[in-house]
Amino acid sequence: MDQPVNRFACRVYYEDTDMAGIVYYANYLKYIERARSDWVRSLGIDQNALRAQGTVFAVARIEADWKSPAHFDDLLEVLTTVQQTSGARVVLRQNVTRGGHLLFGATVTLVAMDIKGRATRLPAEFRRQIR
Repeated sequence: MDQPVNRFACRVYYEDTDMAGIVYYANYLKYIERARSDWVRSLGIDQNALRAQGTVFAVARIEADWKSPAHFDDLLEVLTTVQQTSGARVVLRQNVTRGGHLLFGATVTLVAMDIKGRATRLPAEFRRQIR
């Protein structure tokens, strides 16, 4: 697999878990969303400025596999890797790990949209940064 373009650490909090202390399945989607935001920020892309100009990022597709549970107080790492790019979309692989052990993996397709919800080209600066 290609080298990750971003590593994002996060701690599992009590609010992330069910009564058994296991991370609720939907929270993995929150973890990978935070990691994507962190990655875009690390590229020097200001998503608030993009939104003011009429462009936002949206998830168009996600394919996810839950492999092993995370638990209360675990330190997790989200590894984000660019798999594919085009003028209109970027496909990422995002893996959530604990101590190097894969817990959750997702392939995420991102697109850009205008303020009316129509697909548009990815911003030029973003395309330059991810190639």
